[in-house]
Amino acid sequence: QVQLVESGGGLVQPGGSLRLSCAASGFTFSSYAMDWYRQAPGKERELVAIISSDGITNYKDSVKGRFTISRDNAKNTVYLQMNSLKPEDTAVYYCYSRGGWWGQGIQVTVSS
Repeated sequence: QVQLVESGGGLVQPGGSLRLSCAASGFTFSSYAMDWYRQAPGKERELVAIISSDGITNYKDSVKGRFTISRDNAKNTVYLQMNSLKPEDTAVYYCYSRGGWWGQGIQVTVSS
């Protein structure tokens, strides 16, 4: 069955960095665009970054220049490199395959 498993979250100080990974299985990973979403407490889930099947990327304005989405089709994994983190980046982060599958989410907390 399809699985998307996120890893790499945690607690980081403002200005710090984290790299999230999402390992996919059960479908032809290279054929699908992949997204990262996030949901902060009391807020709606929002789209953070997109990468197409051929590597074209796009970002939410507030993370442009700080976050980088990438993929390794040989490893069936999508990444989100997050630099210069701010407290407002605190949220549960989810990976999503355009085939309609979600990961379970991983907590990112930015706090001193």
